[in-house]
Amino acid sequence: MAKTRPRRTAGKGARRDIAAEITALILSKLEQGVMPWVRPWNSTQGGGRPLRHCGTAYTGINTLFLWAMGDAMGYSSRYWMTYRQAEALGGQVRKGETSSLSVYYSQISKTEHDRVTGEDHTRAIRFLKAYNVFNADQIDGLPGHYYPVLAPPEDRPESAHRGAIDTFFATLPIDVRHGGNAAFFSPAGDYIQMPPREAFHSDDHYASTLGHEAVHWSGGKTRLERTFGKRFGDKAYAFEELVASIGQCLICADLGLPGELHDNHASYISHWLDILKGDSTAIIHAAAKAEQAFSYLKAFSCGVPSERPEVSSEDTPALKRAA
Repeated sequence: MAKTRPRRTAGKGARRDIAAEITALILSKLEQGVMPWVRPWNSTQGGGRPLRHCGTAYTGINTLFLWAMGDAMGYSSRYWMTYRQAEALGGQVRKGETSSLSVYYSQISKTEHDRVTGEDHTRAIRFLKAYNVFNADQIDGLPGHYYPVLAPPEDRPESAHRGAIDTFFATLPIDVRHGGNAAFFSPAGDYIQMPPREAFHSDDHYASTLGHEAVHWSGGKTRLERTFGKRFGDKAYAFEELVASIGQCLICADLGLPGELHDNHASYISHWLDILKGDSTAIIHAAAKAEQAFSYLKAFSCGVPSERPEVSSEDTPALKRAA
């Protein structure tokens, strides 16, 4: 299949609409029935999130966008960097290669005069900015660890993840009940219902499903207090499912699990398309909410649970907008 790079939405001389560019790529994937945050992490060395040149993981919308761009262009490396960062590492971006977006929030201060009180008030105005990065697959001459070493599936047995799975979920103070044939979080009862563990195809499938419901749990009262919606199909319900779907994949990436394990997404895609088409910033807000949920859950395994985890500057403004 030919590689197709999404076009920029702004015309010559027009102000670049970064949110619209990101949303356009996500929409194009969803319209193909593909969720760009679901990644086959076991296809490359280590798997997981996109990484900066220094090995730090991207967060928020950068994670989703670079996953999607990597899939669209067929890149196999997790590493992304600027042209100058590549040069500093002894690499050279190949002639003709096209960069991808990485975004962050910046801010300016604006002072306004109140004619009634005669006082000046300063407020911060936050806005989205972008810079250009290249995948390591587009760069020659980098140190060897920037390029993935593919491993056959049999080298990554599912049983190898059992310890990580048990450790992660054992630290979460969640009332998990087993039985029946449905998996769900009950906001009213504040518990997660799961089928018996042995009913799943593998421990990986069990962990993926439990991770999805744990993200829902993180949004409950006394925790992150997200809006769940009242019924299937309404916008709040669909948005919460989008947050849980992304957050679940962040958990899978952290545990080293394969990405395509949870098959309950297809029925939501049409609703997600409606949301994203109506608001070009919705996916940015959903990614920020998912990142916050993941950080909240991860903090328990680190021994430092927090009601409101601090998140990267990549995500904070989006969380404020989505609150």
